[in-house]
Amino acid sequence: MIEKIPEDHHWWFASRTRALKVLLDQYLPQTPDFRLLDVGCGAGNMIHHLSHYGQVKGIEIDPRPVKMARQRGYDVDQFDAAQPMPFADNYFDAVTALDVIKHNEDDLAILADSYRLLKPGGQMIITVPALMWLWSHNDDINAHVRRYTAAELKQKLAQTGFTVGRVTYNNFFIFPLAASLILLRRFAKARPQLASHHLDEAEYQVEMEPASPLVNTILTWVGQIEAALISRVNLPIGTSLIAVARKPQ
Repeated sequence: MIEKIPEDHHWWFASRTRALKVLLDQYLPQTPDFRLLDVGCGAGNMIHHLSHYGQVKGIEIDPRPVKMARQRGYDVDQFDAAQPMPFADNYFDAVTALDVIKHNEDDLAILADSYRLLKPGGQMIITVPALMWLWSHNDDINAHVRRYTAAELKQKLAQTGFTVGRVTYNNFFIFPLAASLILLRRFAKARPQLASHHLDEAEYQVEMEPASPLVNTILTWVGQIEAALISRVNLPIGTSLIAVARKPQ
């Protein structure tokens, strides 16, 4: 049995964080009075990274990760982001929704309310899974509603008033392998046994699929190369998407 890897060190999470960071460094300042809202923050797994840019407030619908986030010392409230969020208009300098809007039937409502909360010139940072034909058991246990194309994500951001800065695919280099594995598992009707808080009351989040230390090291290294590319160009394909958009002045 492969030993579980702590989330921050798991290749998928580490690669997403690294790709996000190169974009955040380009678009966000690092000042103590900068206000950032992390929508659907879970157990606060990204808050310690986001806190490099300023003060972070988190909201999360599920009480189990909220409890864990508070134990970690983060400022997190339990709230359903599908409802109007309990903050004043034009209050935050940035809003993040990292693998969040994929869970909601009305993703436009979350985007529109995030727009309301942002100050003019404020930044919206989003990650979502890419391409509906990559739908897998992982989407099921994560209670996803949809996956996106870059064009769809751009259109929804524009529809809710945002000016789109960057939309790039992520996990470009592993895409052929990941897509092949998903299709093979679909054909074989194979489902990895992963814990999920959507299925088990004892869990507070979905378990990340394990990888051997060697595989984890190689894929983490690949993610470092990809992050360097994303700092300069938008990647044309991948298993996920990262978008940065701005509320006009």
